[in-house]
Amino acid sequence: MKVKLGISNKHVHLTQEDFNILFGKDTELKIVKKLVQPRQFASNLKVTIKTDKTSFTNVRVLGPIRNYTQVELSKTDAYQLGIDPPIRDSGDLEGASEIEIIGSKGAVKKKCAIIATRHIHITPQMQQEYGLLGIDRVSVAHDGEKGVVFKDVYLKVQDEADFELHLDTDDANGSLLKTGDYLTIIK
Repeated sequence: MKVKLGISNKHVHLTQEDFNILFGKDTELKIVKKLVQPRQFASNLKVTIKTDKTSFTNVRVLGPIRNYTQVELSKTDAYQLGIDPPIRDSGDLEGASEIEIIGSKGAVKKKCAIIATRHIHITPQMQQEYGLLGIDRVSVAHDGEKGVVFKDVYLKVQDEADFELHLDTDDANGSLLKTGDYLTIIK
């Protein structure tokens, strides 16, 4: 079975409290571009993320507001920043690296930087339809010029989801993949 790929660049998710510190209570999080997943969007706002070693400017804030603040990076980003964040599912910040997030009105410094697990967005109905009930991880293969098998791809089961594989820029670039490519799920 095939799944479409979406490549995830570094980005930030914010709580309302942190959003208010970074941008002020009067600032609105506006949709610049809707993402494939329901109600998810690239916003009009960007931040700087900073460590003792260096910083990245113009890092996109994704919406909507969440109940946790999280900075998602690739391993290459982490090397450049001089940190060693863990690989985690979204929202699991155990052992997350400390990073400073700087907005137009303020800054927050917290342990919230992770490398996101490879994952597939899927609904319970899709799990049943595709014969994936009771399975929480799969492998995904690509037979291109730099063929690869990604192991331990987490099934992110949600009531609303578009069936899509998310890889970070390191995984995608190393295999010459681009957003919109189709990969094969191996049970």
